[in-house]
Order: sequence, then C-alpha cells, then structure tokens
Amino acid sequence: MPEQLSLTVHDEVPRDEAHVVDEGLGASNAAAAPLHEVQPLSCFARLPTGAVVGGAIGRTWGACCELQQLWVHPEHRGTGTGTRLVRLFEERAAARGCTTFYLDTFSFQARPFYERLGYEARFEIHGFSPGVVKHTMVRTGLDPNWTALNSAP
Repeated sequence: MPEQLSLTVHDEVPRDEAHVVDEGLGASNAAAAPLHEVQPLSCFARLPTGAVVGGAIGRTWGACCELQQLWVHPEHRGTGTGTRLVRLFEERAAARGCTTFYLDTFSFQARPFYERLGYEARFEIHGFSPGVVKHTMVRTGLDPNWTALNSAP
C-alpha cells in the first residue's frame, strides 16, 4: 500500500525542496526527450571598456530557437542595439538550422519592438495585474541569405 503523504504549502520556495523537484523533473524530461541537444546561445553588446550594455540570451533545439532574455541599458535604447542583438542571435541560431524563433514578452515590455522585427503574437494570457498581458510571439521562415550585417537597425 502507498504511504500516507503529507502535503505542505509555502509562500516562499524552500531551496532544498525546489532542488529535489528540479532534479526529478530534469531526470524525467531527459528520459522522455533528447534534451542533450538543447544548446545555449547568447550575444552581448559591449562598450570599448568591455562593459556589457545589452544582451540576448536563449537556446536552440532542433529547428527552434527561444529568446529568453533581451536587455539593453537605457542609455543605449533607441540606437538599434536591441535590433542588432536580436538579429545576430537569430543569425547564429539559423546557422544551427533554426527556422522557428519564439519568445515571451509582457505588454509593458517590448511587443511593438518584436513586431517590427517580424514576430507575431500567437498566444496571450490575461489576468495579471490590471492591463498586463503576456504575449507568446513567433517568427518563422528566416531567409537563409539574411545576415545581421545587412539588416537595418
């Protein structure tokens, strides 16, 4: 017979318990899918001093590329830095064979920016703070002849 289970609820995430869940889920996922094929990808914008003023971080898996984070220092926004970072990120992913690019962004973040880069909102989640919407955005069919060097900022 199964043991009696004790269920607990927490307003914070206990580190040790979270580690057990992460490890268990990781092992389960690894048994079900070829997660060893997932590859990290990142691009950074730096000043001549080497200081980072922007970055794009994500991963590729098969023909799919996920942009998980994009940030540009406020002093460098509106200069084309974000566009150049995304395009360089996509170019490297395309060299790995990616043709589908996706990301999540909130309504207070950068939906119009991503739309200008050819991403379409495919899914929305409402119910956060009033007026806040989470958008899942997708861009497909990257032209194999396209390069970040010949794109407009």
